[in-house]
Amino acid sequence: MRPQSLDEMVGQRRLLAESSALRRAIAGGHLHSMVLWGPPGCGKTTLALLLAKYADAEFRAVSAVLCGLPEVRKVLAEAEANHGRGRRTVLFVDEVHRFNKAQQDAFLPHIERGHILFVGATTENPSFELNSALLSRCRVHVLEAVIAEDIEVALRRALDDEERGLGGRGLHIEDVELRLIAQAADGDVRRALTLLEIAAELADGSGAEGEGGLIDAATVEQVLADRTRRFDKGGDQFYDQISALHKSVRSSNPDAALYWFARMLDGGCDPIYLARRLTRMAVEDIGLADPRALAMATDAWDAYLRLGSPEGDLALAQVAVYLAATAKSNAAYMGFKAAMNDVREFGTQPVPLHLRNAPTKLMKSLGHGDGYQYDHDAEGGVALDQSGFPDAMGERVYYQPVERGLEIQLKQKLDDLRRRREAARRQVDD
Repeated sequence: MRPQSLDEMVGQRRLLAESSALRRAIAGGHLHSMVLWGPPGCGKTTLALLLAKYADAEFRAVSAVLCGLPEVRKVLAEAEANHGRGRRTVLFVDEVHRFNKAQQDAFLPHIERGHILFVGATTENPSFELNSALLSRCRVHVLEAVIAEDIEVALRRALDDEERGLGGRGLHIEDVELRLIAQAADGDVRRALTLLEIAAELADGSGAEGEGGLIDAATVEQVLADRTRRFDKGGDQFYDQISALHKSVRSSNPDAALYWFARMLDGGCDPIYLARRLTRMAVEDIGLADPRALAMATDAWDAYLRLGSPEGDLALAQVAVYLAATAKSNAAYMGFKAAMNDVREFGTQPVPLHLRNAPTKLMKSLGHGDGYQYDHDAEGGVALDQSGFPDAMGERVYYQPVERGLEIQLKQKLDDLRRRREAARRQVDD
């Protein structure tokens, strides 16, 4: 059921719209080297085949999973020979991100000399996986997961097509069951067709004599049992989803946080990884606005270690909800970053003498501890004119509480204390 023309392609409405530059280039046979970036089953291979068909060019395909450099060089030599005979070659490289940077360099001279029209397909971000030299010679086209409505069109076409599909077998399926298959495919047309084919095999012979089978609700339920959603534990989707979870927590949206948490668990993400990231959120985004958040995150982590799944999953989900719902502050996080910047900028500053310990007579004779004021003995419990920083730096302010949660009280106390310290220092200077 692979489409034989651009009109048969489903999905990619933006990329292949009638007025789009890519569609006009393909239809006119004016090709350019490109990288097709998109999820599985969205039409990358089909589009490459159509490129060659519309341009009346040879089509050669290699897979970075199955082929090494010797096989690639052989195909490139054939393409060079074709070029010498005035024949163009579209070289389709599936999973191109699996070639290392040195292997990718093998294509460069052949692209430059026009021996090949390079079409690389990848599910991973080309910015990270392809070297800059190859990217500079190709246009990157982003393909999207195919929406369920478009997948339904492909499925109906497969049921009607007698030559390439399931037509002629008298199969019957209601719209609601077809929609379930389309939705279960999770944006992957190839997967949808596979699910339909399995359903057809189960339904064959279920009808009356001389009639085809009925793909009913029970059949579809059997086919879709234990299906999994699209999730790559080491790829872009993984990092996109953890980013969505973190930003939903930061945006105080517990419902979105629960959704992305569930998505990652459903996709097979290690719950311990999620526990670690939730703990990071408790420190980075909630901070001292609600110090209970960190304790809750570590308690949930411990609960998961004791209980495992699925009981421990609920403890982590509860933390995700709480982190999203509670007060937020990154003041401690930003203060820590500012302090680290000063450490790097000022280098190894000596500890002021009054802050040093003096456990020996020699150290006392060198002035260690001289002038130190014991804060508990000072009025109000704070020695206001005593600095805690190296002399070369002067006083610094890193931690600036926000007016949310517990930090409202911390801010009031520290603002007052800092004003009093500044006044005390000015008095000493005068």
